Amino acid sequence: MAQIWAGTDIGKTHHHCVVLDAEGKRLLSRRVPNDEPDLLALLADVLAIDEDVVWAVDVADGMAALLVNLLLNHGQQLVYIPGLAVNRAAAGYRGTGKTDAKDATVIADQARMRRDLTVLRPDDEHAVELRVLTGRRSDLVADRTRAVNRLRATLTGIFPALERALDLGNLGPLLLLTSYQTPAALRRVGRKRLVTWLRNRKVRGAQALADAALDAAERQHTALPGEKITAQMVHSLAKAVIGLHEQVTEIDKLIEARFREHELAEVISSMPGIGPLLGAEFLAATAGDLGRFGSTDRLASLAGVAPVPRDSGTISGNLHRPRRYHRGLQRVFYTSALVSVRTCEESRRFYDRKRAEGKRHTQAVLALARRRVNVLWALIRDRQCYHRPLPVTTAA
Repeated sequence: MAQIWAGTDIGKTHHHCVVLDAEGKRLLSRRVPNDEPDLLALLADVLAIDEDVVWAVDVADGMAALLVNLLLNHGQQLVYIPGLAVNRAAAGYRGTGKTDAKDATVIADQARMRRDLTVLRPDDEHAVELRVLTGRRSDLVADRTRAVNRLRATLTGIFPALERALDLGNLGPLLLLTSYQTPAALRRVGRKRLVTWLRNRKVRGAQALADAALDAAERQHTALPGEKITAQMVHSLAKAVIGLHEQVTEIDKLIEARFREHELAEVISSMPGIGPLLGAEFLAATAGDLGRFGSTDRLASLAGVAPVPRDSGTISGNLHRPRRYHRGLQRVFYTSALVSVRTCEESRRFYDRKRAEGKRHTQAVLALARRRVNVLWALIRDRQCYHRPLPVTTAA
């Protein structure tokens, strides 16, 4: 059993480390720059107090990556306590102020008392790369969504009929808006020339898109104030969305290529509803190392697909989604469950059975997602691909 506990409150430029002994007495409190020489000096000073130490952090990646990897590379035992848990636990300690030193003390003291904290292990190169790539993709998708919403709002200001007629999630309407943003411009080009212009740019459904745009143009003959400068903004925003779409497509190719190189790629992608992107997100969150979770129940809880009781007084059986869960893992299991309902007969039967029991759509999908955690766990444990059950036949 550890003799001392070193809690570290993680910061961008500096961390604060507090070391406690078995009685909770503070042995060291130090603000340390997030630089390798200073962190190594901290490690040496803590080990000089006692080599039997457990380190605890409230952030496990990003700005904590250097410290975490230095500790793991030096064979140190390291546990993770979420920031939300630290904030809630801090209310039970003396004083109402919030400082880095106090947070570090809470982290160390919680590590001293609790035995249910997640033990951090070194991640393999694949998992780190997939985490970086999928994180970047999430940022790009969020940027694209914001840009599309801004484009819709801007276009509505001068041409609401066209905004309603176009699906700006597709490339064709975006290409249209790079050249034609006003009713007058569309009427001038005409239907036949617009169809030719779209087909020359390999737009699918060019005729239908041109018809929708010209019909919208015929419903508005009023030029609104600021139309000229707003049309320029629509042009710029449409090009920006196209650029973001190209970046997402490119990073999807990188993610798929890197995912296919992983030893578990074939096993994971054999599950109905899980493709390269969801498989990459699963590996980014778990590194394919099920040993760090201990059981399927804990993995399901982390993924937010295992309901937890929230009883009070005479109320019992009150189940809710856990307050703390990994949103990336939840996306993997929930989205793949939705897809599998449409593509897998076994999943569809399970979903229909839950609906027949009176569960709502979301509840039935979550129940299916929870079931899929067990299946994927078994596949990875046994290194076996998923095989669809053979249809049951009856003798003639």
